[in-house]
Amino acid sequence: MQHYKEKSTSKKHQEPKVTMLSAFKTIIWPRRNLVFIGLLLIIIKSASGLVLPWQSKVLLDQVVPNKDMSLLYSLIAIVIAAITVQAVTSYLLTRILSVQSQFLISELRSQVQKKVLSLPISFFDNTKSGALVSRIMNDVEGVRNLIGTGLVQLVGGTFTAVVSLIILIKLNPWMTLFVFVPLTLFGLIALKAFKFIRPIFRNRGKISAEVTGRLTETLAGVRVIKAFNAENQENIVFEEGVDKLYQNVKKSLTATALMTSSSTFLIGVATTGIMGMGGYYMMIGEMTTGDFLFFTLILGFMIAPIVQMSNIGSQLTEALAGLDRTEELMNMTAEEDNPNRTIELKTLKGDIEFKEVSFSYEEGKEVLHHINFKAAAGSVTALVGSSGSGKSTIAGLSATFLTPVSGVVTIDNQDLSKVKLSTYRQYLGVVLQDEFLFEGTIRENILFPRPNATEEELQNAVKAAYVNEFTDRFEEGLETLIGERGVKLSGGQRQRLAIARAILANPKIIILDEATSSLDTESEALIQKSLAELIKDRTTIVIAHRLSTIRQADQILVIEAGHIVERGNHEELIAKEGRYYELYTYQSKI
Repeated sequence: MQHYKEKSTSKKHQEPKVTMLSAFKTIIWPRRNLVFIGLLLIIIKSASGLVLPWQSKVLLDQVVPNKDMSLLYSLIAIVIAAITVQAVTSYLLTRILSVQSQFLISELRSQVQKKVLSLPISFFDNTKSGALVSRIMNDVEGVRNLIGTGLVQLVGGTFTAVVSLIILIKLNPWMTLFVFVPLTLFGLIALKAFKFIRPIFRNRGKISAEVTGRLTETLAGVRVIKAFNAENQENIVFEEGVDKLYQNVKKSLTATALMTSSSTFLIGVATTGIMGMGGYYMMIGEMTTGDFLFFTLILGFMIAPIVQMSNIGSQLTEALAGLDRTEELMNMTAEEDNPNRTIELKTLKGDIEFKEVSFSYEEGKEVLHHINFKAAAGSVTALVGSSGSGKSTIAGLSATFLTPVSGVVTIDNQDLSKVKLSTYRQYLGVVLQDEFLFEGTIRENILFPRPNATEEELQNAVKAAYVNEFTDRFEEGLETLIGERGVKLSGGQRQRLAIARAILANPKIIILDEATSSLDTESEALIQKSLAELIKDRTTIVIAHRLSTIRQADQILVIEAGHIVERGNHEELIAKEGRYYELYTYQSKI
């Protein structure tokens, strides 16, 4: 857990890693065939755009003075053909590059989501789910500018500007040189602005993720918010986040406004100078009216892409900032990529043993101290004790959600920290206190661990967990929609559905975390019967506050302050009249 915290913190102080060159290698070059076709279309489109100013010169210098009707018809035909070429190439560019960029976005989202799911549980403990949703969905959006609109404008604009410059130099080198002075100043201002904007865009992604994360939590916890009349409190928190985002956007808009205003001023200066110089050259006969119009129109073709660079630069800067953040996630080490995990479990008997196991969530604050016990294959080990004593941490270590700081947890005498997780977890079943259900039908939730299970296997799980006891009363039966997180079901119904899911998974190892805590007496009686079926011949680790539910456990471990203070079966611990006896007799009186 600490590892990811430190990693993400240190990243904040590093220079951005994703550059245009690296983005070109990883994103553009693998799609080079489509991109090159796109570039060819861009060049054709840009070249056809130059036809109109060229024909305008012909119109003024040849057609009108000579009253040449045939040349006029030819001129109109050429202009219409050029406009048609522009329209067709524009359509093809959208089909090829814009569609490809959207495909790339969907592809990247899938890759990032796959990477996120491969990260350890400790990473999710430190990261809001809403923030991760924002990073998966929003951070990759900017790549459309690398292949789509941004690339079109950048390459097309550059080509147009270069060709226009050559034409301008041929028309009048001195007027062209005069224009270059303000354009050079604009270029220097733009470079400074982009350097200033990129960190702002990087920070914007972080702020946006935080705001989205908080909003997701707010919507998920709306019942708690309304129960405590805390709407105003949540509104204030959200408004603060939105304002923080606004302040960030304001900074980038200020820099963009500086570029826009400077370009307006400098281009105005250049235009005024061109009017003066053009007027002078026409008066002394070194320039025709057609030449001046042609120069002015071509000058617009050269300046427009350069001014557009401020917009393109912002788009590309935003894209690279998003890719920086995506790269952070993609560079994290997946659980399965741990080089120490080399052991593959072909079969599993189910012997679990803790040997001198200590664990801490934060450095220097141990929550487990030198835990030793063995859970034999097929046995039931119950963990009891006060809240915060370390029971759930032991369960988390058994499920490989956590890794010991010191000591060893073994499975069939193999060090669990060296076992490939997928080969262990295929034998694992977990039923949590606050069991998570997916939006959908009851059938879909039970089939979640084994989507291809037969109808007979499904029905056996339904009956074993007594799910049919309530689904038979539903009009839609197993096809009943349960709402987000199963909100349309009672606590007992959700718990039985979760147990049916675990029964269908047919695991060798079962971890039950307060599996009966949310049940009424009648539901608990039904669950006890289904649990007896679930744990048969399976290694079971069960956490329970209701001590009456674990009387038949093979061994009971009493955990207090991270230590095992007592161990034995129910009768032995009652006879000792120690901590377990106190807990049991206290609950019996209630």
